[in-house]
Amino acid sequence: MQKFKIVMADKILPFSKEHLKKIIKNHPTPFHIYDEKAIRENARRFKKAFEWNEGFKEYYAIKSAPNPYLMKILREEGFGIDCSSEAELELAKRMGMSGDEIILTSNDTPESEFRKAQEMGAIINLDDISHIEYLEKNVGLPETICMRYNPGDLKEGNLIIGHPEEAKYGFTHEQIIEGYRILKNKGVKNFGVHTMVASNELDPDYFIETAELLFNLIAEVHEKAGVEISFANLGGGIGIPYKPQQEAVDMEYVSAGIQKLYEEKITGNGLKPLKLFFESGRAITGPYGYLVTKVLHLKETYKRFAGLDASMVDLMRPGMYGAYHHITVAGKENEPEIEKYDVTGSLCENNDKFAIDRMLPELEPGDIVVIHDTGAHGHAMGFNYNGKLRSAELLLRENGETVQIRRPQTMEDYFATLDFEGVKDFSV
Repeated sequence: MQKFKIVMADKILPFSKEHLKKIIKNHPTPFHIYDEKAIRENARRFKKAFEWNEGFKEYYAIKSAPNPYLMKILREEGFGIDCSSEAELELAKRMGMSGDEIILTSNDTPESEFRKAQEMGAIINLDDISHIEYLEKNVGLPETICMRYNPGDLKEGNLIIGHPEEAKYGFTHEQIIEGYRILKNKGVKNFGVHTMVASNELDPDYFIETAELLFNLIAEVHEKAGVEISFANLGGGIGIPYKPQQEAVDMEYVSAGIQKLYEEKITGNGLKPLKLFFESGRAITGPYGYLVTKVLHLKETYKRFAGLDASMVDLMRPGMYGAYHHITVAGKENEPEIEKYDVTGSLCENNDKFAIDRMLPELEPGDIVVIHDTGAHGHAMGFNYNGKLRSAELLLRENGETVQIRRPQTMEDYFATLDFEGVKDFSV
């Protein structure tokens, strides 16, 4: 099979400097902004790639960008939602979602989360063999159950998620076979299998190999446990080209490879037709979100520093594990990148840096800086260290209008959970 590759062009913004200046008049920096048109087009491409599989569904990993506006867009495109907490289940509920529109894929799961998922009719994806007894005792077993497979040394992980045998997720090979036997004997009727062993992976063959691993497991489960699997969740982990000229994952190539294996290992072995699911987050919205910020200060000591009005509380990934995010200076896209900067925020932590030794056009205070690819694991991973307030989220509509879809946090929000009245009578 011929392998087709898509090479990303240089990072292009969906708005001009003048457009950004108009937005900033009503919405002060920093803020995250998402491109609705691009998200919809990407969602349709993703679905179309797998239209050969009857019952195919993408369950958007809502942890990537937990905003009801984005979820409404993706639901309109036929997506479900993958949740990993009670609050995420509640978000789905408030969106009017229920039943098999939702999968709960959690770990170290409390009773309250299992109960809420059960009440909503969501598909429950168990992470450990001990959770079978825990679920039955505290909530009861539903008719449909999925289990998460950890293939151990059969599959390599990657930097972000680690090696499978060191990961806290999933059943071992022996445990998952036994798990299906137990669940069948307890009266469970419908079964699924799930795995996810990489994060931000760009090798398309990785996902084809993952499908092969699951298809082999499905055949073994049928032989050894007498269980027919109805659906296989191939997880997420599909990477995006954070760096210019990196290759995007060719989902048509991935789909063709999976289809070939499906016909060989599922259809060819006379196994029950299988619905294929994904739980991609980053690959759906990641490239279509931007953190818009301004240069606040320029500093020269042993290095040159560009201090922004955003900080690590707005985008954790670079400081957390050295992730690369491309930076564009609005209005200076065509100027030569002749100056080297550490691009920083104002937290009392030295890893509060968006970039280290990054070549950029010469900067001035007030320059509008756009940090790319923050549409997943950007605003969602924010926090309040140093009392920094969470930034707003905006949506660039298909007609060019801008809508605020999450207001910025206020000082009143920050102090709302503190008891100033009680402390007056507190003696130490």
